[in-house]
Amino acid sequence: MTSLWNTNLAKTIPCLTALVTSSLPQVIQTREMSKVKTRHTHPRHTWPVKRRERHDEELTEDNRDFVKHSIYDRYGPTKTTEESDGMPYVSPLRDIVHNRGEWHARSVRTGLIGRKIGVYPVWEKSGKKILTTLIQIVDNHVIKYIPPEVVQMNYGRRFNSTMGLLLVGAESGDPQRYTKEYCGLFAESGLPPKAKICRFMITPESVLQPGTPLYASHYKPGQYVDVFSHTIDRGFQGVMKRWGFKGMPATHGVTKSHRRGGNTGGGGEKGRIWPGTKVPGHMGNQWRKLVGQKIIRINTKYNVIFLKGPAIPGGTNSYVTLRDTFLRTRALQEAPHFPTYYPNESEEPLPEELMDSSLHDFSSPTLLFEDKK
Repeated sequence: MTSLWNTNLAKTIPCLTALVTSSLPQVIQTREMSKVKTRHTHPRHTWPVKRRERHDEELTEDNRDFVKHSIYDRYGPTKTTEESDGMPYVSPLRDIVHNRGEWHARSVRTGLIGRKIGVYPVWEKSGKKILTTLIQIVDNHVIKYIPPEVVQMNYGRRFNSTMGLLLVGAESGDPQRYTKEYCGLFAESGLPPKAKICRFMITPESVLQPGTPLYASHYKPGQYVDVFSHTIDRGFQGVMKRWGFKGMPATHGVTKSHRRGGNTGGGGEKGRIWPGTKVPGHMGNQWRKLVGQKIIRINTKYNVIFLKGPAIPGGTNSYVTLRDTFLRTRALQEAPHFPTYYPNESEEPLPEELMDSSLHDFSSPTLLFEDKK
């Protein structure tokens, strides 16, 4: 009888427990910064392997010269300037197509990939000093265009159904240092492998042919852009540097706890560390966006863009992505170079320095002296 009673009780208790819990209000513990990983320090598993091992000891000087000339015969100079090592610039475009759309207020153009090269001061006409961040656009080319129907089939609802993807690469590299799978991404455009690639969402009328070079003159002074980049990687840091904690007192009985964070858990049923608690950990190397940054100067010779302000995320020589801002109050009011700037089709070449109307041009005279006879 005892064993039978225990068996029936074991079957009855779970049913009673489910009935009681269903009648009570459910309490869900929530908190900001939950278990969501915001930092990814390794590439995705779906990406092809980029770099490969190179064994230079197996090549002689004659082999190296042969490979160098073979690469040049296939790709030609890949710099965005008109000359490269004394050799004329050759466009990588195989078949030039001039099917271009017309710009309208809802058109979305492609962006650019650059490197942050430092901070530089400029002066307004009123005499006010302004700090600017220099972004150099190096060797940008269009790699591939993915139409909207293919984007929806492969990526689903994460992207707008009316917009396509444009793959852009920067800084051409030596094909010997990259794998065959990675070099296959650039077969359609006829370009050498790029050190950095990025995709931009564009409208169908803003499509560009694979192999089209992109310059800093893609933008105009006075435009506003959104900046995307990774912050400086600080490594593993304590709570004082990572979160700005004050720390424990220096004296009065404090022993080996001067820079510690103190209590991090609760008591009773919540005796654990909650997700999102400010504790020591990895600092920096996070993807950040800075919207509505004004372009106040462009150097067309070296493809350098001057952005107003020194607070662009990332360290010196880090990659930065630029694109037209999505802020309605700072959107484009007039037609830009659409879909991009073509230097060979412009009637007059652009000057070396393009400046905003608020900046002072030091090449222009400020004092005029007249001879009175």
